[in-house]
Amino acid sequence: MMTMTMLRNAPQRRHFLQAAAALGAAAIAPPLLAADAKKISPSAQAALIVVDVQNCFVDGGTLPVKGGADVVPVINALAPKFQNIIVTQDWHTPGHTSFASAHNGTKPFDSVKLNYGNQVLWPDHCVQGTDDAALHKDLKLPTAQLIIRKGYNKGVDSYSAFQEADRKTVTGLAGYLKARGIKTVYVTGLATDFCVAWTALDARAAGFNVYVIEDATRAIDLNGSLAKAWQQMQAKGVKRIQSADVA
Repeated sequence: MMTMTMLRNAPQRRHFLQAAAALGAAAIAPPLLAADAKKISPSAQAALIVVDVQNCFVDGGTLPVKGGADVVPVINALAPKFQNIIVTQDWHTPGHTSFASAHNGTKPFDSVKLNYGNQVLWPDHCVQGTDDAALHKDLKLPTAQLIIRKGYNKGVDSYSAFQEADRKTVTGLAGYLKARGIKTVYVTGLATDFCVAWTALDARAAGFNVYVIEDATRAIDLNGSLAKAWQQMQAKGVKRIQSADVA
């Protein structure tokens, strides 16, 4: 399960965002896990999780992942192969505690100590009800059954689709999936080395079989953070595949 270590290391995320802008593209680490030669056919006990494919996280948004919109056609092609689809949205209140604007004398990418640990301060982004928080207009997920909104608690940030950054408050997603008989999840979206990785690791901790579909994600990487995220996921049994591996 992801620990507060990731929050303590979160200042690196500032450098990832800055580096992505400078480099003009997110770096993708070499594969650490080989995909099975045989194609995988998701069953009725599988769900596709689409993490935070929102206007705020694509080019032109308030906190963009370079090339983030490129995941949209890949996810759209995957969607008909799944009977169950879950979508997540970052859904912050105005004045959210993770915003630099909520803390006098701070600026985006500063760090502050909150009651649940270290918190990187972000530009205002994905504010509830704004176009910036909307799902990307080209996403085509007609069979999506549930939207999990995270980060709506004003005093706690949230990266994982399963658990908020205090590592205590659950979103209810694990219970929903288990009540539906879901045993395997396939994680896609933004960004690979943060919200996707946190979601995948928490899904494993909750007892699910987990695949991350690499080409249906985009990352912000510097100094090996993406490779480290894959190593952490591999250590917990997360399987790394490509969209072409899904029948």
